[in-house]
Amino acid sequence: KRFYSVQAAPKVKGSAAPRVQLPPEELEITKLSSGLVIASLENYCPVSSIGLFIKAGSRYETSSNLGTSHLLRLATSLTTKGASSFKIVTGIDSVAANLSVTATRENMVYSVECLRDYIDTVLEYLINVTTAPEFRTWEVSELTTRLKIDKEIAFHIPQLHEYVQNNFTSGRMALVGLGVSHADLKQVGEQFLNIRSGAGMAGEKAKYRGGEMREQHRDNLVHAVVVAEGAAVGSPEVNAFSVLQNILGAGPLIKRGSRITSKLVTAFNVNYSDSGLFGIYTISQASVTREVIKAALNQVKAVSEGGVTEEEVKRAKQQMKAAFFMSVESSEGLLNEIGSQALALGTYTSPAHVVEQIDSVTAADVVNVAKKFVSGKKSMTTRGNLSNTPFADEL
Repeated sequence: KRFYSVQAAPKVKGSAAPRVQLPPEELEITKLSSGLVIASLENYCPVSSIGLFIKAGSRYETSSNLGTSHLLRLATSLTTKGASSFKIVTGIDSVAANLSVTATRENMVYSVECLRDYIDTVLEYLINVTTAPEFRTWEVSELTTRLKIDKEIAFHIPQLHEYVQNNFTSGRMALVGLGVSHADLKQVGEQFLNIRSGAGMAGEKAKYRGGEMREQHRDNLVHAVVVAEGAAVGSPEVNAFSVLQNILGAGPLIKRGSRITSKLVTAFNVNYSDSGLFGIYTISQASVTREVIKAALNQVKAVSEGGVTEEEVKRAKQQMKAAFFMSVESSEGLLNEIGSQALALGTYTSPAHVVEQIDSVTAADVVNVAKKFVSGKKSMTTRGNLSNTPFADEL
């Protein structure tokens, strides 16, 4: 006998709620009178990401406060004037948010990620951490076990306050948000990030001088980096150097050269606000280090003499575009891209324009930057058994 309780429930007809079509919004950038840059993209995502980008990286340290930016990165959740360490940690956790800090040579980035309903709550902690740190001695002392620097530096609390006062100013900041209203973000910047207005400490422009460092080690593998001055962010040469990097090989395998060198060499390219570095990184057995380094340099020399085809340039540009689009697929990657550009240039280059700039690179441009590397003053760093490793002036 069949029971009614096991019968399928009758299908109830109901009118589905109409789908709401939200118009796509463009990225908005505003520069306040205080110098603070506000950038936002309302993508209607249920999770909002906000980052405060600050020109306070290790390049702004002096001989008397080395390691300060690293210590500040570790001190994110220490007590501030507006919230205790316990309140910051539990407050962030209670709304399932995430607060993280990253530090590079040039910038420090304080970023938060949360459900958009809790933006106000999380922003309160972000503002406290970046504008009102107290640096209580007993809290800072607990961080010294995580620092690979002289402990005396960590205990100089006045130096920490001085570093924040000089570098955490509105003119050296960019507040960037994804999934947040531009008006709301602008209001936060005007109300809470104008405490220290102005440009702050003016950093000296980096000057490339070359040099050499050798570290003798028993390891039979030799790691070697040979670089020359490259291109700064925003320079006309920046994309040409990136194309050259991809032609030579930006991954674990190099695209040019013999099978022997292809497994040992990677092209190296980094761009900073006022300069850059381009070169090669090799790993080899000590007995063949000299040959490997010279073989790698000969590949760059061959390009500088015109030994590059249109097909190689086209393939390298395709790799560049693919790498760029993959880097901004995630919210974290897009936030970093927008923030880095907003802080360094005060503007943002759209993906479409980035593609245009990459496509505009010609084989002649690649040859010219290769010539710049070949003729430029070299810097060299080596580590391992250096018995068969050439010096920089021998290359």
